[in-house]
Amino acid sequence: MIVTSAVRHAAAGTAAVLLVLPAPSATASPVTSTATVTSTSTATSTATATSTAVAASTAVATSSLREPTPPARQYLDRARLGRKGTQVQPLPGAPAVPSVSALSWVVADASSGEVLAARDAHRKLPPASTLKALFALTALPHHEPSEQHTVAHSELTGIGDGSSLVGVKEGYTYKVSDLWNGVFLSSGNDAVHVLAAMNGGWESMSRQMQEKARSLGALDTHVVSPDGYDAPGQVSSAYDLAVFGRAGLQDPVFTRYCSTAYADFPAGSWSYGIANTNRLLTGADGVARYPGLIGIKNGYTSNAGNTLISAARRGDRTLVVSVMNPQGGGGLAVYEEARELLDWGFEAADRVQPVGSLLPVRTKAVRAKAAAGSGTRAVSAAGGGRDAGGDGRAPRAGAEAVAAPAEDPAREAEPSGASAGLPLALVGSACTAALALWGWRRRSAHRAE
Repeated sequence: MIVTSAVRHAAAGTAAVLLVLPAPSATASPVTSTATVTSTSTATSTATATSTAVAASTAVATSSLREPTPPARQYLDRARLGRKGTQVQPLPGAPAVPSVSALSWVVADASSGEVLAARDAHRKLPPASTLKALFALTALPHHEPSEQHTVAHSELTGIGDGSSLVGVKEGYTYKVSDLWNGVFLSSGNDAVHVLAAMNGGWESMSRQMQEKARSLGALDTHVVSPDGYDAPGQVSSAYDLAVFGRAGLQDPVFTRYCSTAYADFPAGSWSYGIANTNRLLTGADGVARYPGLIGIKNGYTSNAGNTLISAARRGDRTLVVSVMNPQGGGGLAVYEEARELLDWGFEAADRVQPVGSLLPVRTKAVRAKAAAGSGTRAVSAAGGGRDAGGDGRAPRAGAEAVAAPAEDPAREAEPSGASAGLPLALVGSACTAALALWGWRRRSAHRAE
């Protein structure tokens, strides 16, 4: 397209030059010094006209080739989320950030990934069963919900004391969807152990989860126990939990499980009801249901305290909020503090500048891997521990990873050196040809004398 346009403009420039060149006279005249001066003057005038025509032609070509100005890019200081204390950039009329007791929290837009406000976002803390969100992101794509699995004795060994359980039994056959209901609703560590065994085993699952976290840009998370059970060195952060929540919303299957309030769990020839332990979803224990709540995952251990990833939709906006270890208000404070932060986020969404992003930073290594055909799939936004709760098949499309942000639009619009120089070279060649033709005609006129 650029080359064709350049050729057209080069032709136009050549025509302009030929039009301004005077036809050489065939009338005999004595060759004197005056004639020499006149000839020089004519050449100078012609050169000036040629230069003007070339400049005009080049200006037209440049105007035609100029790319549209990209939209202004908003600068985000990613280091800001690493600072201590509350980070927010209010605009005039923005509501005040609620004062909550959680050690760490994040409020973010699920579609854009923009962080609206946060407190100690990268503080490393035990995640409890909110780590099951990362477990689901990693393991969900590998087995269809309708697939059936008979539980072996070895798959139920090693479950931590005091773990929350959904009631998986050795020798019973379950659909994969039943096991995932046990993970999301009852925060069942027994269901996690069975699903981990189906995906390579406990240690392999930990490594897979670690790799998944890194691919999402969640660099604070260290996985030791995939079910979120307290283990030495196991940590995450409010930032990483928000990343997991946002990524989960991109998978309709994940979203369906995390937003299910009640389900039947099979027990051989009969079944029993289980309820989601996320009180904002069910309205249990005196906690009012949150309007538009999608769900995601809550957790608790004696070491981590109460933790929660929640998401809610209002109109065309979806927010993700993560809350870690409230210091006051009892065991239900995590829900009320999440409620306050969600309310604030919906009210303040258009009245604050973002203080960060949940999108991963694209490094050269990541770009090289993508260019090599790693097949990163794009996505679209949509209890725990002690007392709360690899079949090699290709993952489902749209359930693997959040697509990394696109390259700088300004950089993408820049033509390569070869393609940028080609139009100018063609214009120059056309001008040179025109001047050569003029010289030939001039010499022919002199010979005619």
